[in-house]
Amino acid sequence: METILLDGQNAQDIRRAGEILQKGGLVAIPTETVYGLAGNALCGETVKKIYQAKGRPSDNPLIVHINKTEQLASLVQEVPESARKLAEAFWPGPLTMILPKSSLIPPETSGGLSTVAVRCPSHPVARAVIEAAGLPLAAPSANLTGRPSPTTFAHVQADLTGRVDALLDGGDCQVGVESTVITLAEETPRLLRPGGVTLAQLRRVLGEVVVDPAVLHRMEEGQRAASPGMKYKHYAPAAEVVLVDASPEEYADYVNARGDGWALCFTETVSRMEVPVLPYGGRYDGASQAHVLFDALHRLDVQGIKKAYAQMPSKRGVGLAVYNRLIRAAGFQVINPQSHHILGLTGPSGAGKSTVGEILRRQGCFVIDCDQVTRSPQVYDAACLEELAQAFGPEVVQNDALNRQELARRAFSSQKARARLGEITFPRILRQVRACMREGQEQGFSLLVLDAPTLFEAGLDGACSRILVVDAPKEERLRRILRRDGLSEEAALRRLEAQPSGDFYTSRADWVVENGPGADLEASVAALLDDLRPE
Repeated sequence: METILLDGQNAQDIRRAGEILQKGGLVAIPTETVYGLAGNALCGETVKKIYQAKGRPSDNPLIVHINKTEQLASLVQEVPESARKLAEAFWPGPLTMILPKSSLIPPETSGGLSTVAVRCPSHPVARAVIEAAGLPLAAPSANLTGRPSPTTFAHVQADLTGRVDALLDGGDCQVGVESTVITLAEETPRLLRPGGVTLAQLRRVLGEVVVDPAVLHRMEEGQRAASPGMKYKHYAPAAEVVLVDASPEEYADYVNARGDGWALCFTETVSRMEVPVLPYGGRYDGASQAHVLFDALHRLDVQGIKKAYAQMPSKRGVGLAVYNRLIRAAGFQVINPQSHHILGLTGPSGAGKSTVGEILRRQGCFVIDCDQVTRSPQVYDAACLEELAQAFGPEVVQNDALNRQELARRAFSSQKARARLGEITFPRILRQVRACMREGQEQGFSLLVLDAPTLFEAGLDGACSRILVVDAPKEERLRRILRRDGLSEEAALRRLEAQPSGDFYTSRADWVVENGPGADLEASVAALLDDLRPE
């Protein structure tokens, strides 16, 4: 088959794409998520050609794309209030809703199901093509089934040239992973596939939203997929992908020691690696990971790589979508090299970290109180006291002992002073913390916890495979500090203002425990421990 190349910036080419679609042809089009292979969603024969071009099983439902919210009503039996709220919040955008289908939808489009998946993309070229075609378009990802989804025009050309009527170049995709899929065809809304619209965003609009087990785990044998992307192995390059669930330090040690593959790692980990690397975004930036993930998987094939070790992303926010794609690309092959997890426990002063640390200790975790470590004689030895006196004045040392209250008053007076305190004390504290970590590992604990207020500033997050942040409203934290430390309100406020903002902590967290009035900390801790248990 001859495949025509079209330009998404050319109005005539967009009209040409619309004409091809009206005549029952197939056109690969850009969307904000990934490129889609579009065809008339209302024609079963056209939809069959989509399955054939992709090599896609016919029981895997397709997503119908529209360019106006009003078009939803004709495709479904009823538009419930939940759908109206989601459309108002997220359409146009990377959200797909599943509802009982109308008689317009043929069984080929719905994969034989009684429901239909619909979304309204935000990409201007996609919307223009839908308008030009005058049809709702079924548009799964424009790749061969099982391969990484296409996020650049080059990806589409490599997979579909000679298999479809036309390819429309719209540049690189912005989001980089497929749309979020939520079903509203049940009593409780259920997330079937995570994407650019996060679980937290959905819950803010709808309240309760449950997560389908297939988001994180293998589908059961014989179970039918209710959404695209739920199959056992998906999004996979030719290379074998292994997901390594470890801290950045342990990830690097393991992959470097193996020496038999490339590192698919975060940008912060690149400097630790001694093997060829392919970075896929920042550790604490799920959006950047999503944007480049599929391109990185495609590059593995371009490079002819046989094996890649992928660094485990967070399952929070957009990170859940990245994890969902990677676990399928790896065929659920996950390795925890040390058979343990190191959990970083942090957050602003007065949030209740120590309380959560005590709960974790009662649950059998090895908890290292880094505040306690900082008071050890090995940290504040004579050399350290001399440096502190030079930096903050002789008053911070009295009778060869540290005057902690005076040091706190001076060190928390500004960000510059706080940074200087860290320069002096962090290296000494880190040596002692690592000694405690070795002790816990030697005793065989499977979960070690670093209760560290300055986890990130000290660089200890590099030793952690998970980050738990405890937070609370500022007023509540102030009351706790006043009650706990006996400071004046002015001094307590100065301490709070000297710390990073709440977003500094929560944006880096795998879990956030909100410890305001009435919080159930025991339940929150139980939930995160359950998440860490192996399948």
